[in-house]
Order: sequence, then C-alpha cells, then structure tokens
Amino acid sequence: MTIIFITGANKGLGRETARRLIDLGHTVLVGARDPERGAEAAATFGARFVPIDVTDDASVTAAAANVAEHEGSIDVLINNAGIHGPSGDPSTLTGADALGVFDVNLAGVVRTTTAFLPLLRRSSDPVIVNVSSGMGSLAYTHDPSRAESSAIVPLYTASKAALTMLTTQYAKAFPDIRVNAADPGYTATDLNGHTGPQTVTEGTDAIVGLATEKPGAGSGRFVDRTGEIAWS
Repeated sequence: MTIIFITGANKGLGRETARRLIDLGHTVLVGARDPERGAEAAATFGARFVPIDVTDDASVTAAAANVAEHEGSIDVLINNAGIHGPSGDPSTLTGADALGVFDVNLAGVVRTTTAFLPLLRRSSDPVIVNVSSGMGSLAYTHDPSRAESSAIVPLYTASKAALTMLTTQYAKAFPDIRVNAADPGYTATDLNGHTGPQTVTEGTDAIVGLATEKPGAGSGRFVDRTGEIAWS
C-alpha cells in the first residue's frame, strides 16, 4: 500500500489530489497549516491530518516526526503548498514580498524534502513530486500564443522557475529517489480567483500521474497533463 504525504492539501489542487489518490486506494496524509480546514479535508476523504506549516522549521520537523511515529515511512512526497504573491506592476515590490513568496514556494519545499528524506528512503520506490508551473517556464512566458506570456506575476513566476531548477538538482543528487515537477496548467482555484479554464480535476492529472507511476519511471522531468515539457 502506497503512503503519500501532501502539503497544502486542505484546498484546491492539493485537496483534489488527495481525493483522487484515496479513490485509487492509496493511503494519504493531508498536510495543511490550517488545523480546521486540514482536519475537515482529511475527515471528508478518510485520510489522516498532519499539521504542517512549510515556512516553519519546527512545524516541518514535527510533521515528519508525527509520520515517523504513526506510519513509519512514506512512498511519495507531494510538495504542493504554494502562494501567488503580488501581481501586476512590480514597481512597488519589496524584499519582504519576495522573501514571503519564496519562503513558501521554494524554501518550503527544501524544508519539507529535507525533513521527509529519511521516511522516503524507507520505501522501496520513493517519489517526490514538486508542484511547479508553466508560469516558471522561460519558453512559455515568451510565447505570445500561450496564456503564460500575458501574465505579470513576478514573484510567483520567479519562484516556480527556481523550483523547476531545484527539481533537476534533486533528481541528480538523489539517484535513489524519483524526483519530478508537475505543471497543473491554468486551473480554476482560489490562487487565481477561479479564473482558469481547467477544472481542478484536470489540474491534478499531472500530479496524480507522477505520484502513481510504476517503478523505473524517469526522474528529473517536467510534466503536464499531456506529457513531458522541455526544460526551458
């Protein structure tokens, strides 16, 4: 039985990913910062709630200890927690704005991955899925035919570009773990005011696909719901 830990799983893509993976028969641990929403999501789907704030070292360490005590290991870590940050004219952005977005979208992944590595390495087929975005793709954001090219979300896009690079570095550094990045696509969630054309189920296709691949599938890939994306 596959044990999967998901950060930011109380709403949006994380919540739908949890629902779908439970429906497929996997054991899912719902990680969330908000205790009420996290507990509600877990109870709704028959999962276990684990409190975690990816911006807080002590919280992340406690979450890993919680899982070590109850499950003993995990097979899949899905780093899904993320925030949007300011959009539009960047002339008033501050260093604090940048640090806030990167603390969740990048440093949060680093904290969580480091804390959960010992639990992953107890699995016979450990997997890490980093939920990135085509908004962090240089090619996509320079292609006028794509929606990503018209959005001005400086810190979100920069943080996701950094996350895709981090994914490739982890894939090289951890040959014993399959590490890939997922691009959900433009999906209607509260992150974008529910403006995306994709449903939340469509937006989780790549995440669920990477989390449920058979042993031996490739590492160091960037994948959307239609297949692999070139690293650019």
